[in-house]
Amino acid sequence: MPGIREKTAHGEKSYDALVEFCRKAAEANDCEADFYQSNHEGNLVDIIQSAYGKYDGIVINPAAYTHTSVAILAALKAVSIPTGEVHLTDVDSREEFRKISYVRSACVATFAGYGFDSYRMAIEKLARN
Repeated sequence: MPGIREKTAHGEKSYDALVEFCRKAAEANDCEADFYQSNHEGNLVDIIQSAYGKYDGIVINPAAYTHTSVAILAALKAVSIPTGEVHLTDVDSREEFRKISYVRSACVATFAGYGFDSYRMAIEKLARN
């Protein structure tokens, strides 16, 4: 919920602004991008699995599921698509539980604490692979 949730930590820009930012970052790297957002773990697993054979990379901000979801980890490992983990905030400098990332072991890189630029950095990394 960019622009709504904890504005002091996550900023005031909206989800629509994030999508436009990512679209431009993808274009600047000669890539195309599709977007998907859900608050439901199973839906995220489904969309990851449906990416198999269709996409060359995944940029994911698993939000709170970062610290809890073995299912998302398993889905990422199953599809074996290069994945960048992103977070608007520096999760490692926040609460202790946020230092645990189940998805990280399935990702080629993690970008956290750079706001929207975390997404740009992940797009650039995946475009170079």
